[in-house]
Amino acid sequence: MLTAFARAFKTPDLRKKLLFTLGIIVLFRLGAHIPVPGVSYVNVNYCMDAAKGQGGDLFGLVNMFSGGALLQLTIFALGIMPYITASIILQLLVVVIPRLEALKKEGQSGQAKITQYTRYLTVALGVLQGTGLVATARSGSLFPGCDRASEIIPDQSIFTTAVMVITMTAGTALVMWLGELITDRGIGNGMSILMFIAIAAGFTGSLWQIKLSGKIVDGWVEFGAVILVGLAMVALVVFVEQAQRRIPVQYAKRMIGRRSYGGTSTYIPLKVNQAGVIPVIFAASLLYIPALLVQFSNSTAGWATWIQANLVSPDSAMYIITYFVMIIFFAFFYVAITFNPEEVADNMKKYGGFIPGIRAGRPTAEYLSYVLNRITWPGSLYLGLIALVPTVALVLFNADQNFPFGGTSILIIVGVGLETVKQIESQLQQRNYEGFLR
Repeated sequence: MLTAFARAFKTPDLRKKLLFTLGIIVLFRLGAHIPVPGVSYVNVNYCMDAAKGQGGDLFGLVNMFSGGALLQLTIFALGIMPYITASIILQLLVVVIPRLEALKKEGQSGQAKITQYTRYLTVALGVLQGTGLVATARSGSLFPGCDRASEIIPDQSIFTTAVMVITMTAGTALVMWLGELITDRGIGNGMSILMFIAIAAGFTGSLWQIKLSGKIVDGWVEFGAVILVGLAMVALVVFVEQAQRRIPVQYAKRMIGRRSYGGTSTYIPLKVNQAGVIPVIFAASLLYIPALLVQFSNSTAGWATWIQANLVSPDSAMYIITYFVMIIFFAFFYVAITFNPEEVADNMKKYGGFIPGIRAGRPTAEYLSYVLNRITWPGSLYLGLIALVPTVALVLFNADQNFPFGGTSILIIVGVGLETVKQIESQLQQRNYEGFLR
């Protein structure tokens, strides 16, 4: 990977793209440290220091995707999360709404229209989430247990609240624009790169917190153990993310006029982890809902006590089992709505393609569905085990829920890193192709 980056810096146009990407990253990290107008930065820092080491905070997932900007109430507090949510919603609606499905089949023009809808929905979600975040901060629920939590926003007038919501929404729109700039003029997928940077920004702090809370040889033994576990986790994630089942496809020869077409063989790559990190995000987001209900209702009823004991604490048996089962369910659900075996079988039949030993049409669709279900099982179990690593770390190392080597963080970082390196290598190959001259 380092060799690819070194070679890229030696190529003028690639160097320009890399430097442009680095410049956008610097702006993104700068915005993550500029407070929103109306926030008492002194009180925010006081509550942040008081909350260190407690772990399992309610807003941990969104805070991780914002690079720690959420709890600091900065202009990029919402980060990339509204765009991720909007993209997932549009992906689900494409299957449900015929108009969106027709747009998807139109090719590039239809995809551009869906992207425009995603931008509008991102801004709407930014307003909604920004309002919720400001309301949470005003009530003091953003830092439960901090004696200055209700003083984070000294002026609670309607004008100040509106300015804060508008600023956060504008920050979300700016993050979305920066991501699209990276996609157009930089290296890699812009949104994925910004997500990568936001998550990686908290790595050093989480690792150092483990060292400070360690007890063996001043914490260095725990620190070294976490590093070794992290390397093993990265190797496992790379191995599974690259694993795929290749289904061979043969295309029959066709004579059109005097020309012969077809007769080639290819394959359909079905990844073991076809759903990516989406099931983990779905499961974690839904598990936050009961905790939010308890927190905002302030109820002491039996149902609230049960939720507090079983679905809020990440080291409880009920939480672990529910989280694991939900990840498996959403893995199958997301694969079912994103990969349509019947559509793939019809397209193969239309162009004269067939799987050797399998009839074209319905038998091909049934075979693809059978194979997909078989490989989704190990993929979903793998996702569940990876997502439970922070829980194990919480018990063993007294780490927080944003433990660096596990869950959504390691999946996103490794996945984005692999895709970015592949794109750099492909562009290097295009610029250094020797052809028949060698």
